[in-house]
Amino acid sequence: MPTYAYACEHCGHKFDLFQSIKAPVLRKCPECGTISLKRLIGSGAGIIFKGSGFYCTDYRGDSYTKAAQADTGGAKDKTGEAKDAKTTPVAKSEIPKAGKKKSA
Repeated sequence: MPTYAYACEHCGHKFDLFQSIKAPVLRKCPECGTISLKRLIGSGAGIIFKGSGFYCTDYRGDSYTKAAQADTGGAKDKTGEAKDAKTTPVAKSEIPKAGKKKSA
């Protein structure tokens, strides 16, 4: 429901009213009681998005998500690595050092 701005032409009282689009325009001023109230034309408010983010991908269906996971080869965790991937630690001695050549 929108908020409408009203102003009385008789006493100059101005106020905002939150009312339905279908509600009739008010004519009687709540301050002076005369029938000289006019609804003002306002610029309106811009769209306000609240939350962590709004993207076109936020509301995609389950079928899209499942197809995307199948294309990439499985589900991934937050770091981008496959959840089912097993890593083994590499010993320091197995890592070649830069600048040194192995003698044969």
